[in-house]
Amino acid sequence: MDLMEKETFKISFEEDFSEVVLEKNTSLSEKLTIENSPILFGCRIGICGTCAVEVIEDLGVNPRTSEEIEYLDAICPEKPASRLACQIKLSANLKLRSIKL
Repeated sequence: MDLMEKETFKISFEEDFSEVVLEKNTSLSEKLTIENSPILFGCRIGICGTCAVEVIEDLGVNPRTSEEIEYLDAICPEKPASRLACQIKLSANLKLRSIKL
């Protein structure tokens, strides 16, 4: 890979079959906006739960922190593959589905 070429990954959204391409280790909450994402973001720091998603296909993203696990267990305990989208940093392609709380 050329040193100037950046590694990118694709995020697919099940709801509307849209896709977004972002650079490796990019935070979803920094790059996704109301215009390009079916996921809503509120606080963007992991305390409001607005961006709760279910990971449908995960080929490698950062692990959940203990705080994220605790919060998700409280708001959607029936979804073990849940994440807060604002806490995900990409390191692979990813397919997501929004969780309606």
